[in-house]
Amino acid sequence: MTIKAIVLDIDGTLLNDEKEISEKTKQALIDAQENGIKVILASGRPTTGMRKHVEELQLDKYEGFIVSFNGACVVDCKTEEILFNQAMSVEDGKAILEHLKQFDVKPMIDKDDYLYVNDVFDNTLYLPTGEFNIIEYESRGGNFKLCEIDDLAAFVDFPLNKILIAADAQYLQENHKKIQAPFEGRLNAMFTAPFYFEFTDKGIDKAKALDSVLPDFGIHADEIISFGDGHNDRSIIEYAGVGVAMANAVDDLKEAADEITLSNNEDGIAFMLEKYL
Repeated sequence: MTIKAIVLDIDGTLLNDEKEISEKTKQALIDAQENGIKVILASGRPTTGMRKHVEELQLDKYEGFIVSFNGACVVDCKTEEILFNQAMSVEDGKAILEHLKQFDVKPMIDKDDYLYVNDVFDNTLYLPTGEFNIIEYESRGGNFKLCEIDDLAAFVDFPLNKILIAADAQYLQENHKKIQAPFEGRLNAMFTAPFYFEFTDKGIDKAKALDSVLPDFGIHADEIISFGDGHNDRSIIEYAGVGVAMANAVDDLKEAADEITLSNNEDGIAFMLEKYL
């Protein structure tokens, strides 16, 4: 088969557990681009949180794309043109943020250079690895400045690509159905990690974003190889001609995948590209 594009989730897929792209994986992706294959990063991250990896992989030079906010936005890395954008309405954003007030969660929204939260000091999650400052992690990862807003629902007067909710994993497992219930069938909601639950506009996922843009560039689903590890990667795994789950992927994704490669710490992307390219 002919591969015209490589689609990559970032966290747990492109990046190893040290949050780095290994030299072997980086070189494999640059080699692919030198041979005319587009590289596309597709993540739940905000657009600003993907810029570092655009530079590392030279996606601006090779005319790659980034799919951000779990598929709510697509940007051409060379021209900076927004090729696709589908945000939630202001009314839906306000309704979600008002609803979240009754839960023990940390909502986060962004606009321009800022990440907005209720309390920058209410920032700790208790993960298996220990205490974790989730607000610092999100603000640094997205290259955002931080701003406290007491009432996010009252503050929001602009469309949101995504509302990120962080909470302790067990609490989210016990309460995510209640969190989602008023918006069932109206908006998308999903886990992107055990401690993350996210809202996007109805119908949004990474595959829809790809299908809205790539055919205009002569790239079709059966000419794509996609890599992922999480629940929010299922759409790109099922959409692509070859869907590849990392060895560290969730079981549901492995069941949906055409191939299972090595883990994100073992150059699983480079290993599979050697087979297909």
